[in-house]
Amino acid sequence: MIDIQAMFPVMVTSDLTSVKAFYETVFGFTAVFFDPEFYLHLVSPSADVQLGFLVPNHSTQAAFLHPLMSPEGYVISFEVKDAAKAYAEAQSLGLNIVFELKKESWGQVHFMLEDPAGFHIDIVEHVEPVSD
Repeated sequence: MIDIQAMFPVMVTSDLTSVKAFYETVFGFTAVFFDPEFYLHLVSPSADVQLGFLVPNHSTQAAFLHPLMSPEGYVISFEVKDAAKAYAEAQSLGLNIVFELKKESWGQVHFMLEDPAGFHIDIVEHVEPVSD
């Protein structure tokens, strides 16, 4: 068996500087590695969450990592204690909200943002499901 110590997605996008500023400012991530012409690795100091971002067409990377990653069909989910409070904060920061705050019958309150690379972030609070 392979022993896993951590997990993080690596997304291919062209503007690491904007992505870095967004995740540091909005979510409090810290850049533990940043080379704007290669790679950005972010770690959340308040949660065990990591994100990686790689530039396209980097000569050191395998060819399948050269194209930009399509943000369509891909969602990053962040669980929060209070989605309504997070939603109000997102509005006050003027963030790009692409899915309004909604309570789902299966037991979630959530909304979605779009980051500077076009990736969607689902901000989720788990609540009791609604009984039929």
